[in-house]
Amino acid sequence: RTRWVTPALFVFVSASAVPCAYYRRVVICYAVGQKNSRPTDKFQITFPLRTNYMYAKVKKSLPEMYAMTVCVWLKSLASPGVGTPFSYAVPGQANELVLIEWGNNPMEILINDKVAKLPFVINDGKWHHICVTWSTRDGVWEAYQEGLKRGNGENLAPWHPIKPGGIMVLGQEQDMLGGGFDATQAFVGEMSHFHMWDRVLTPGEVYSLANCSAKNLIGNVIAWTEANVDIYGGATKWTFEACRQIN
Repeated sequence: RTRWVTPALFVFVSASAVPCAYYRRVVICYAVGQKNSRPTDKFQITFPLRTNYMYAKVKKSLPEMYAMTVCVWLKSLASPGVGTPFSYAVPGQANELVLIEWGNNPMEILINDKVAKLPFVINDGKWHHICVTWSTRDGVWEAYQEGLKRGNGENLAPWHPIKPGGIMVLGQEQDMLGGGFDATQAFVGEMSHFHMWDRVLTPGEVYSLANCSAKNLIGNVIAWTEANVDIYGGATKWTFEACRQIN
């Protein structure tokens, strides 16, 4: 519990002119104007319960895409299955682009309701960085965990461009555009740095994201900033900096 004291004397220390109070032989410095000073991408969203009402929504919609990469940091202890980190629905197709681990099934990515099973194991309560790349040409996909390729395949919705103008939801699976959530498919855990590109990232780029050496590599379709994401139903935002706070 914070105890507020009445300082007897205000002083200023260092060239930054931080106001400080001298009280009982202790100098207490106050951060002025720091409440909203964290960088806009240094945050995580926490989904503490498996509900059908707790979620986040990305304000920006997707363009038509013939290739894509999606990357995200995830932390979860949920069992069975971590749920749905994200789902993108368009009119007439609720499963246009979905990442889900439901029940005792492996994690899957769905594109236009076509499915590829992914070799991710992440429900150990530790932070994990995962990426999935995909191209409409032959439906070729690759899956990366901790910056290393763990699987790949083809024939995932080949020649089907991801449709524009839909709704991207974090933490819930959409059974209809923008809603129809099922608590059993909800994501439980923490999420950060959800980025999306309209191209296939190289293995080197994915690795640099996982070890936080790619300072300027941010999603050109969806970038992880607080202004781009609204939260609902009790989901919360907390300060988070990848590769410094993990595990």
